[in-house]
Amino acid sequence: MNRLAAASPALNEIDQLKTRLKVNWMAGDYDIFSRYLEPDAYLFFRRVGIQPEQRLLDVGCGAGQLALIAARAGAVVTGCDIATNWLERARERAAREYLNVNFDEGDAEALPYGDAQFDVVTSLVGAMFAPRPDLVAAELTRVCRPGGKIAMANWTAQGFVGQMFKTISKYIAPSGMPSPLMWGDETAVRNRFRRGILDLRCTLRFYQFEYPFPPELVVDFFRENYGPMTRAFDALGTDGQAQLKAELVALWASHNRATGRGTLVDAEYLEVIAHRGEDTVNISDIAAVGRDRKPRSRRASLLADRIEEGATRLADFAGRLTRDQWGARVVESGSPGRSVGVIVHHVASMYPIEVSLARTIASGTSVVDVTWDGVSKINAQHADQYSAVPKEVTLELLKTNSEEAAAADLPAIVQQPCVEMFAHGRAAKHDAFYGEQLAGRGDIRGKQPAQARALEHDRFLREPFGPGRRTDLHFDLD
Repeated sequence: MNRLAAASPALNEIDQLKTRLKVNWMAGDYDIFSRYLEPDAYLFFRRVGIQPEQRLLDVGCGAGQLALIAARAGAVVTGCDIATNWLERARERAAREYLNVNFDEGDAEALPYGDAQFDVVTSLVGAMFAPRPDLVAAELTRVCRPGGKIAMANWTAQGFVGQMFKTISKYIAPSGMPSPLMWGDETAVRNRFRRGILDLRCTLRFYQFEYPFPPELVVDFFRENYGPMTRAFDALGTDGQAQLKAELVALWASHNRATGRGTLVDAEYLEVIAHRGEDTVNISDIAAVGRDRKPRSRRASLLADRIEEGATRLADFAGRLTRDQWGARVVESGSPGRSVGVIVHHVASMYPIEVSLARTIASGTSVVDVTWDGVSKINAQHADQYSAVPKEVTLELLKTNSEEAAAADLPAIVQQPCVEMFAHGRAAKHDAFYGEQLAGRGDIRGKQPAQARALEHDRFLREPFGPGRRTDLHFDLD
């Protein structure tokens, strides 16, 4: 246990605050709530790079969404949380899958584990809600071995969840603790991880909230299952509840980018990846991560991150398809067209072309003579050549081409139009492509067959042009 905890003042006030926090987090049904968040938890797990047999501690594990993913991948997993009811639910889930995971009651400010006990310490929007952030940072560092890794995902103040918390705060009294959203500020994070950290990387990413029902029902779902939201509504009278719900529904609706009656909202968070050094190391005294690499602009780094994230989403979706789903035909122009597998292979094969296009645009050169008919001919030729392409070959091509695209030395003058075309457009389409196919593997979130929207991702390749229209893609790059 961290010695700072015993020396902190006003312990009675802290104890009372922690009691209220525990009640908040034990309300609702976090097990049901977290099931909808598992796909992006898996993406976070993939990026952290946890290996089989590594000793992993997941702090603020809830009902075990990240811990169970890691255990399935072969890690030696321990999870801890203050909410004992969700720990019991996590144990039940682990037992049903015959997974050997230890789930312990534990406080992020005073972890019940020895020094340097774990190879990897994670917290997926969990430890950020503890009231004394400096103690949290010290404890996460203490239990991680030198050379090990600390990984956090923390909501940002400017992101969707930050706006949601801001809306709720207008109706309830302040908690008396520092804002948890400061964990989403890179400067604050670097100040908190000053000691014992060899290097630290912070990246803004987006977590997808996706539900097969409209925003009004999403608010009801949060109210019923998300503990802090449940408690906030319970603290209000009838009029206050109606006003709070109306504001939250409006917030969800204004950010909803789903079609039909579903809800799809991107929630910004700060991904923190730190490597543990010796206790005497101060991060401000050493060079940053990747000091031997060629410097990259912020936009180039953002572009690389989004390419990797989009490819990871697509690979995860494609890897889960059955043989029948891989070969299922997608309806194009009213008749059966290309198979899901051919479309995925087409997306994988386009990365080098897109990098070349980005370089052309960044140089200020106009791109002309691109028509709908021309793109359609390319699609048809590709479909003929790769009609029976195996899934394993496609996934390897996707991995190779996306990694090369992310590492491409794009010109330093790449500006916002080019970045938006790739980072927003491609990632958004990958997200939609991945998220809306989940019914194909039995996920509770989706309702559509695996091939129903496969074509939407590929359609991104034609969207800037429009049917039969020549488009000049020249941008003025100041």
